[in-house]
Amino acid sequence: MHKLFILCCLSFFITSVQAQKSAEDQLGTWYMYNGSHKLSEKFSLKTMAHFRYYELASEFQQEIYRLGLNYAFNPKTNVTLGTSYATGDLAYDTSSANLYEFRFYEDLNLKSLWGKFTAKHRIRFEQRFIHKNINIDQFQNWIRYDLNVSYPLSKTWSVYVFNEIFLNLNRNKRFVQNWTGTGFIHTLNKNIKLRMGYFQIKTPNVVLKRLQLGIILNTDFSKKQYKNGTNFHK
Repeated sequence: MHKLFILCCLSFFITSVQAQKSAEDQLGTWYMYNGSHKLSEKFSLKTMAHFRYYELASEFQQEIYRLGLNYAFNPKTNVTLGTSYATGDLAYDTSSANLYEFRFYEDLNLKSLWGKFTAKHRIRFEQRFIHKNINIDQFQNWIRYDLNVSYPLSKTWSVYVFNEIFLNLNRNKRFVQNWTGTGFIHTLNKNIKLRMGYFQIKTPNVVLKRLQLGIILNTDFSKKQYKNGTNFHK
């Protein structure tokens, strides 16, 4: 009887510890690829792939792919029209029906210089077609505003801080999320940069902590290199 009592207490303790495990207790990680590929003086192709986890490299949360066509009015103002596809797991550490989203998005990007600081503003409109819990389909309009401020530490290193707010226009309580974070960008060469950062996702119910580990690829296809060494613009 004494051994049975101890066994029951241990079982209760283990069950309680497991029940207390939540997504808020974990340091999740986002593995990110972002690309900008110049097609001409005015047009470029934007590409993105993110793989997001509740933990360091396990407990899948979301993967998202994005493709957009960008038009630059001038060095400080440009717009992007694009589409994206995302899948996500709605719950941490338990089985759940996956979330599938197909989106259209429109970006207005503005750039300004504050001394040595570079400020980038992005206003994004999204039309989200959402399928979740097997038989639920929804259409939602979202608007997002992102402010990213960076400062050069050297020729190859810079530091950045950012804040992005998300609003769902189809809800009475429109606030959905707020992302706030900071990090470093290291320039390997004119085409490749590495990004390392930390940020928090704040929702009306939870606060999630995330690492960002990413690669940024910039390429230029606006010029053709010929054997005679002459460049011709498309």
